[in-house]
Amino acid sequence: MTQRRKIALVLADVDGTLVNEDKVLTKRAEAAVRSLHDAGIRFAITSGRPPLGMAMLFDALDLRTPIAGFNGGLFVERDLSILEEKTIPPNVAQQALELVRAHGLDAWVYRGNDWLVTNPDAPHVAHETWTVKFQPTVVADFGSHMDQVIKVVGVSDDHDRVQRCEADAQAAFGRRATAVRSQPYYLDVTHEDANKGAVVDYLSRALGVPAAEVATIGDQPTDVLMFKRAGFSIAMGNASDQVKSQADVTTDSYNDEGFAKAMERFILGAPD
Repeated sequence: MTQRRKIALVLADVDGTLVNEDKVLTKRAEAAVRSLHDAGIRFAITSGRPPLGMAMLFDALDLRTPIAGFNGGLFVERDLSILEEKTIPPNVAQQALELVRAHGLDAWVYRGNDWLVTNPDAPHVAHETWTVKFQPTVVADFGSHMDQVIKVVGVSDDHDRVQRCEADAQAAFGRRATAVRSQPYYLDVTHEDANKGAVVDYLSRALGVPAAEVATIGDQPTDVLMFKRAGFSIAMGNASDQVKSQADVTTDSYNDEGFAKAMERFILGAPD
């Protein structure tokens, strides 16, 4: 059945949604975004990635909207000039770093467009470097870098440990920070208002689009808040059942053109 409500803006998550498992933007996904532009529907992206880590998508998608990196912690123009930045209070950033390490997770710190690590050989550093197409800055310790922090990340391939750390972080910070897994192996701690629900609010204000006319699409728990703020929400087929239950509809997997199919079926109204 074709989606009939008015949609003026589509906001898409990147990893697990817009790009496939190999972090590739397929030709069909690219064509779907072009079709959105042609139909007068604006298109925006948001991710836990730093904006610089999404730069390879800017021209391919002909982005004309603010780019929301760090789950809404940093909004930039297409040329990476900063529109708005939401940093974590230094005491909260320090507490997040200590909590992440107490759970046995490796820690990363992001400030502005800089990605800081202490161990370049730690899990997922090499893969993240390949994904975002830029190198981290290696520091001896984070001690002198805990001001103006946009995001603290806890990293581990022990997914249960990451989940426990998420629960403890949410209990510890309450409304002082947002703590949520952007991937099963990443826990992102950001400013209290740096979340994808707030991205919907920001874009609605900046672009003059009512939230009821925004469609969102994603696959992770970080995407649920934007599902709740938007008028229409789409979960990827590779999302967990919990995430799917929070969306209006579900599309196919990111490895089976789920993004493009969702745009064609639910937004553009193309026949199945």
